[in-house]
Amino acid sequence: MRVYSGVDKLPTGQTDEKLIEGCLCLEGGAFRGVYTSGVCDALMENGINMSACVGVSAGALNGVGYVSGQIGRCGRINLKYRHDGRYVGLRALVRNKGIIGFDFLFNEVPDFLPFNKERFERPEQRFVAVATNCKTGKTEYFEKGKCDIFKAVQASSSMQYVSKPVIVDGKPCLDGGATVHTPYKWALDNKYEKIIVVRTRDREYRRTPKNHAAAKLMYKKYPKYMECLMNVETAYNKECDRLDILGDEGRVLVLYPSKPLDHISRIEPDMEKLGWLYYLGYNDTLAQMNRIRNYLALTKKD
Repeated sequence: MRVYSGVDKLPTGQTDEKLIEGCLCLEGGAFRGVYTSGVCDALMENGINMSACVGVSAGALNGVGYVSGQIGRCGRINLKYRHDGRYVGLRALVRNKGIIGFDFLFNEVPDFLPFNKERFERPEQRFVAVATNCKTGKTEYFEKGKCDIFKAVQASSSMQYVSKPVIVDGKPCLDGGATVHTPYKWALDNKYEKIIVVRTRDREYRRTPKNHAAAKLMYKKYPKYMECLMNVETAYNKECDRLDILGDEGRVLVLYPSKPLDHISRIEPDMEKLGWLYYLGYNDTLAQMNRIRNYLALTKKD
């Protein structure tokens, strides 16, 4: 099984207990989310543990690792098990009705990469997974402690076209990225003053409109969800434009990849590319640490 050659050298450990008032917002992007794993590890190593975290798709999966405070865990999962059929591929498709094996991820991986459930479940740190309601075409924000959060994370990161809807609180849901790509609006609506946003695309990236004929065929049962998919590029680009303005105004702090990631596919199979991506996120964040600390008004003592 192919793994990243440097997987055993990834950072490890548990971040400290202190929380900083504010919200970390994590964009999706499938396996481009390995960039976010590197970002989160660098933040945790430096004690940047926000009191709230909201994530979409791969961002929700990274959010689980961030809230559990486990440095290196998310990176190790993707850089070691990307080519394990229980996690990604046909075996996962048969068992989970989608290309990601969530039963393996949530039920088997903890046997060899222990999960700090006690830390994850502590009420002091909020965590929200963002999914799309297939019936209404509306965004659903599922919060830890108020629902089956792991089922919500599964829904958030179940890619359209290759996954069946996941039922959360009686609602059929799929990829949160159909309606929200970078969930900073949740943080703004919840009145957080300090908001850090992690992107998985460079600042200049915008989507080109596509032909969504497959959506018309596959989602006749869910016309509202189909409509979301038909307009996803326009919505994404507007979201990016708004986020750039908020960042320039200093209302939020946005961490963008320092290099374009066009050569990394959503289900990237090249493990050395994914390892490079992890360290791009990790080193980009270390390079911005003074800026992050200044934005959060932290002293060196903090």
